[in-house]
Amino acid sequence: MRNRHVAAWTSVAAAALMAAASLTTPAAAATSAQSSSGQSASANCPQLSKKLPWYGQNRAKLQRMIDERGICGGHKGPRPVAAFDWDNTVSKNDVTDATIAWSLKHDKILRPASWKKTSKWMTDDADKALTAACGTDVPVGAPLPTSTDTDCTDEIFNIRESGKTMSGAAAFAGEWNHRRTVPQYAWVPQLFAGHTVPELESYAAAARAEALAAPVGSTQKLGTHTIPGYVRYYDQQRDLIRTLQRAGFDVYIVSAGSEPVTEVWSRGVGIDRKHTIAIRSILDREGRITTYNEGCGGVGVNQGEAIPYIDGKRCWINQDIFHIKGKSAWEKQRWDKRIALGGGDADTDVTFVGDATGAHLVLNRNKPEVMCRAYDNADGRWVANPMFIEPLPQKTGTYPCSTAGYNKPEGGFGPLLRDDGSVVPDQVDSIF
Repeated sequence: MRNRHVAAWTSVAAAALMAAASLTTPAAAATSAQSSSGQSASANCPQLSKKLPWYGQNRAKLQRMIDERGICGGHKGPRPVAAFDWDNTVSKNDVTDATIAWSLKHDKILRPASWKKTSKWMTDDADKALTAACGTDVPVGAPLPTSTDTDCTDEIFNIRESGKTMSGAAAFAGEWNHRRTVPQYAWVPQLFAGHTVPELESYAAAARAEALAAPVGSTQKLGTHTIPGYVRYYDQQRDLIRTLQRAGFDVYIVSAGSEPVTEVWSRGVGIDRKHTIAIRSILDREGRITTYNEGCGGVGVNQGEAIPYIDGKRCWINQDIFHIKGKSAWEKQRWDKRIALGGGDADTDVTFVGDATGAHLVLNRNKPEVMCRAYDNADGRWVANPMFIEPLPQKTGTYPCSTAGYNKPEGGFGPLLRDDGSVVPDQVDSIF
């Protein structure tokens, strides 16, 4: 298999993914194409399964988009593109957390020479907490005994989960663009520094087998934390991806997780390595993961400043799929250089899902910015759906779209605006 992770001494990022795609013109996409026999496009297009339940008219909305944009509808030219987030979009529950949990239970985290150097934003409080909890008896580069040392397990997982130490102190501090990264997400592949990509893939595969075998609704203990014990592929999303592929779409996964982990899971829905985009770690000369990762949009090799997160997902789609280089990759592109369908579940997905020209699919996990966009439905193409397994109850009150719906680059929240500059009004949670 092709290794897309980059050696640390290279001065440029890995070559862009080779699967290029663009979309048909707006006029063509709006046309209800007819086949030579006079049948409608929908009669000839691959169909979403009618045995799998969707909310309301969502299946019909997605089918209409597939009929219009897919090459089965009679359109010529490059293949349209669909892109999905992974965690809680294609799968129920977080596969990154499942991998971390398995690794902690099996002593797979190596002691770093300095916790402080695992992240450029790590605070002295976090460095001291990790050093105290995990100790210094284990040699640098050797496995920490996290299967039995619950203090070490708790400290590591709490920082990953909340960005805080077990005592409540901030684990990360400093400045970063809050629409391009979040330190505890970037810290996940940094935790696996010292391992090879095949080793990390083997941990993800073992965690996958364990999580798929666990009953729906089950939990597991990780130190004093109780977390989901199971993961499932959503049957509806697997069917949607398969139908899109049969209809001529290029389908990608774009995740803020570690790329080797995401690749292990994406194969289960027929997405290959070159169609899986996530955080790509830089490798050292021995092929081992470092605390550095590839950049995007003019950002070179970095220590987490740019990852596929909120606006970063747009950047990687533009760079790797549509071959847009430099700072322009951060910008919204013209219609034929954008995806046809975007699918997500959280604010981390709102930018690329919003860029889609055919349908914006959102699974409702009560995340403010993306749900404000979905309920406002400014272009009439948002498709909001409850989670297919264990959906959340209705959110009480309203989403504060008009005052705190937007995640600001400098941190904090502000009013969410439409493309015309008007403010998105507060929204009631109505699809659950």
